[in-house]
Amino acid sequence: MKRLRNFGKFHVPDNSPLNLCSSPLLHKVAKAQYGQTCQALEWVEATLTRLYMGKVGTVLGGLRRMQATSAEALKAIDNCWVYLNDHRGRTHYGKFRRGGYPLGSGGIESSNTFMCHVRLKRSGAWWYEATSNQMLALRCAMYNGTLDQVFVRYQQRRRAMSE
Repeated sequence: MKRLRNFGKFHVPDNSPLNLCSSPLLHKVAKAQYGQTCQALEWVEATLTRLYMGKVGTVLGGLRRMQATSAEALKAIDNCWVYLNDHRGRTHYGKFRRGGYPLGSGGIESSNTFMCHVRLKRSGAWWYEATSNQMLALRCAMYNGTLDQVFVRYQQRRRAMSE
């Protein structure tokens, strides 16, 4: 088994909404397309509003119809379209906000440091890569207040396997 010394960034699963925020991409499109104008800010606000309302298809269609004013704008528009299209299942911002989930990466990076690095990079501590995800899952359950539920499910599975 390989010893885990330098545990890198904690990766949020692809189906998680937590690490997604398209605002910087939208601002790049607006700056490249409209420059630093009121029109650029209005476009970003309108587009973010559509995303919060769950109208990802409308935003994607608008990006496809947008006539780029420069090569830089074309690249920004294409990058934004690809990103939103690839992550369209995770762009229900209004729903996630109402659910109390953070939008953007700041909270995620902070949680990453607290949950992963503090535990796995502790002085003198080391973990095998094969069991590091289980260790993180237990640590998350402890801080989420669901540790008892995790152990109940574990005991149920063990009983089912022994029968």
